[in-house]
Amino acid sequence: MNTLALGPSWLDPDYLIQTFGLIGVLVIVFAESGLLIGFFLPGDSLLFTTGLLVTTGKLDYPLWLVCTLVVAAAIIGDQVGYLFGRKVGPALFKRPDSKLFKQENVEKAHEFFEKHGPKSLILARFVPIVRTFTPIIAGVSRMNYRSFITFNVIGGVLWGAGVTLLGSALGKIDFVHKHIELILIAIVLISVIPVVIEVLRARSQSKKDQDDDHDAPGTPNPPTERGRHAKR
Repeated sequence: MNTLALGPSWLDPDYLIQTFGLIGVLVIVFAESGLLIGFFLPGDSLLFTTGLLVTTGKLDYPLWLVCTLVVAAAIIGDQVGYLFGRKVGPALFKRPDSKLFKQENVEKAHEFFEKHGPKSLILARFVPIVRTFTPIIAGVSRMNYRSFITFNVIGGVLWGAGVTLLGSALGKIDFVHKHIELILIAIVLISVIPVVIEVLRARSQSKKDQDDDHDAPGTPNPPTERGRHAKR
């Protein structure tokens, strides 16, 4: 199967699977689910392609086994992220930016968690970048551990098994085989939409806050042209 590389070859799902096999898929799912360095990895398209390759026989494992292992990797990844967040605590918000770490990603995940509460652990699974940082934020916030486990398992099953099964089901359709590169691009674009919306919303809110501060009582307005002439 030939796919269109989405960026560098090491971010192309087909290349990753053909090179590293099922073990590579599990490592990537684990990393993207709870390690700070995993936010840039192609989770959705990777799982979709995995399911498709299982259906076509190019990944020689039973589908039930693949889904089980993927779900386990996703759940364990979030678990590690949660424990990391509990250990690091508020210090995470003071960590300086680097090539693999941006403070704005933490802030976005924190806003997402505050907005949606515990169910964010489920919703975030389907939002790139946010899904990496949300379990960490849950740990920083010291979310009730029993609640975390419950939502972590539900989210891991819906995302890990759901996207893989979707790829397996659609992999039986000839149209998907002939246009797999377009399907993968569509998956990436759809998964990025929530991030774009959130960025635009944040910018709009920031602009609104600035305008409100400017118009707040006690804020001197710049003198009008007539006012300047009058003082002369």
